[in-house]
Amino acid sequence: MLICSTSFHSPLPIKLQPQCVFGKNIQLQKPVFALWGLSSEPTSQVTRSESQTCTGWSFVGGSKLNLKPRSKRLLMPCKADPAVYASLWTNSQIANGVFTLGTAAVLPFYTLMVVAPKSEMTKKSMGSCLPYAVFGIVYAYLLYLSWTPGTLRAMFASKYWMPELSAIASLFTNDMSLSSAWIHLLAIDLFAARQVYHEGLASDIETRHSVSLCLLFCPIGLLSHLITKALTERARR
Repeated sequence: MLICSTSFHSPLPIKLQPQCVFGKNIQLQKPVFALWGLSSEPTSQVTRSESQTCTGWSFVGGSKLNLKPRSKRLLMPCKADPAVYASLWTNSQIANGVFTLGTAAVLPFYTLMVVAPKSEMTKKSMGSCLPYAVFGIVYAYLLYLSWTPGTLRAMFASKYWMPELSAIASLFTNDMSLSSAWIHLLAIDLFAARQVYHEGLASDIETRHSVSLCLLFCPIGLLSHLITKALTERARR
């Protein structure tokens, strides 16, 4: 009796070693199948193991699958797209962050004008236009994020192309619009306080109380400066 292993087609590379044996007691040598994995380009930082697969077969025991791991290979990570990090920030988080940073940024200038109005450091700081340029860039960015197709129509909602209170109130229903309005107020208030400070230095007028009011109540701070200036000039005459 002659028994031989049959051949078959497989998409994987196969190393087959058949053996034909004559006789009653039949022993068939186990064929060895060697499978090699295909390498691919790395897409993330992972550790991938290459393995060698051996399959043993017999009439009694059936087929067995043995995996023999080889050495591990560390794949290089891919560079992350900056847009992925940008997408992690929502409009609400950006608005809250700008609100906090903008408020903290103006406090040193008010502190210098109140605590040391005649120091050289205060004069040099208040003579710079850099803070207003930064506020302008930040405000333009927030305005870009909060702009919608209906923004311009809401600003001129009346038939006379004049803004209406209800339409303006609808613009500030989201955090981004409120944050942009707050940056707008901080920039204008700081500029007004700067003008009060410079006029006080030029005319030798006390301005610390007026500058403090300009921080949150700018119109009242300007009114306080006008009253202080009028009283000082009258006292001098």
